[in-house]
Amino acid sequence: MTSNSEREVWFLTGSQGLYGEDTLRQVAEQSRRIADRLAAVPGAPAAVVWKPVLTDAAAITGVVMAANADPACVGLIAWMHTFSPAKMWISGLDLLRKPLLHLHTQADVQLPWATLDMDFMNLNQAAHGDREFGYIQSRVGVTRKTVAGHVSDPAVAPRIHAWMRAAIGHHALRTLRLARFGDNMRDVAVTEGDKVEAQLRFGVSVNTYGVNDLVAAVDAVDDAAVTELVKEYASLYRLAPELAAGADRHASLRYAARIELGLRTFLTDGGFGAFTTNFEDLGGLRQLPGLAVQRLMADGHGFGGEGDWKTAALLYTLKAMGAGLPGGTSFMEDYTYHLAPGSELILGAHMLEVCPTIAAHRPSCEIHPLGIGGREDPVRLVFDARPGPAVVVGLADVGDRFRLVANEIEVVPPLEPLPRLPVARAVWRPSPDLRTSTEAWLTAGGPHHTVLSSAVGTEELTDLADMLGTELLLIDAGTTMRQLSKEIRWNQVYYRLAGGL
Repeated sequence: MTSNSEREVWFLTGSQGLYGEDTLRQVAEQSRRIADRLAAVPGAPAAVVWKPVLTDAAAITGVVMAANADPACVGLIAWMHTFSPAKMWISGLDLLRKPLLHLHTQADVQLPWATLDMDFMNLNQAAHGDREFGYIQSRVGVTRKTVAGHVSDPAVAPRIHAWMRAAIGHHALRTLRLARFGDNMRDVAVTEGDKVEAQLRFGVSVNTYGVNDLVAAVDAVDDAAVTELVKEYASLYRLAPELAAGADRHASLRYAARIELGLRTFLTDGGFGAFTTNFEDLGGLRQLPGLAVQRLMADGHGFGGEGDWKTAALLYTLKAMGAGLPGGTSFMEDYTYHLAPGSELILGAHMLEVCPTIAAHRPSCEIHPLGIGGREDPVRLVFDARPGPAVVVGLADVGDRFRLVANEIEVVPPLEPLPRLPVARAVWRPSPDLRTSTEAWLTAGGPHHTVLSSAVGTEELTDLADMLGTELLLIDAGTTMRQLSKEIRWNQVYYRLAGGL
């Protein structure tokens, strides 16, 4: 996957030839200044690339076609510095396949009241020109994010950066290849889904491989490479004594390392950014992959348990969006509740596969029995999740469309130590409260597998859903069941009608 530092967002400026070359030179200078100032804001997830001022339909269509074809370009920012007659934009907007942000700004913060004349008015009329552009976007039906304000305003750049991260996630998903090792868990409904529609809607290619195809890659791993990786484990994690070199379970650690190396080779050779496993279909694997999955997720791969390809794709997307940000992103599952009145909490975990990017402290590398799967005891990393604000989000196929369901949460430390729970876990307080949160999630048909992220938030998710044309139901501090139930019914009508147009 191309790193986010190589991603570009193109900065387009609209004008026209009516004002003369001198005015157009000023437009170009000022638009470049705005683009440079935006590019200089710390934390930009993609490079801002200024493009020459656009003054006619042919130039607009040309730059849109070039953006569509350039794999480095993840989206366009457009600003109408003067007045750009909107009919010039129709063909370009109709052909656009990349995300669009409409920046409603102007060159300077303050008006020069004492010297302001009609020349200044003609040059600085984004208040006029952007309304023309807003109209044609609505008329053509272009999905976009609109951000108003001067780029020096501290509130502007974070909103643009959120859109950039969503655009990066959109691009990552559209180019994702996902490998399923075996099928999904038998008789489970929510992990099913329409893979053809997913490729049409999202771009992700989902294909299944026999588990023994992976076993062949695992068996082919060189012993010397296993030894080096085991040394890396010992340096990074608190290694359980029985897994140390010469101890009675050291062979299990070496086999876990062999799984990781074989899995990495398979994914790299096939160009796969995400994958699934299933404890009901392990072929010749001696362990259910645990440690390998956790480490691959930490490196940016998507993963879904029990063949859940939708969650694997979602995890990959959110990891791409959150690259370089503090916090982490992990595969997750709501497991059980603490229902003490006034301090209700959710305990999330999985059998083995929780990503160490969300760990509060240095993980412990341990081996314990697993009551399912029928294989040798698997090696895994054990830790508690880092406290702080986060979001859990799930992707479900609800028949005629895909639906994202997200819940804002606060990760908290466990109320007591968990010495007999040998898996990585997260404890959180959902918004607005556990009762409303769970009733809303169940009413929305949200899945039991989710992605937990403390790196990206609801603004990025909202922007991503808009780019994908996918429903998003958000459960936050303002959610009530009355309002959410209405939103679900309204959405049902909207997406049915929109799908038939």
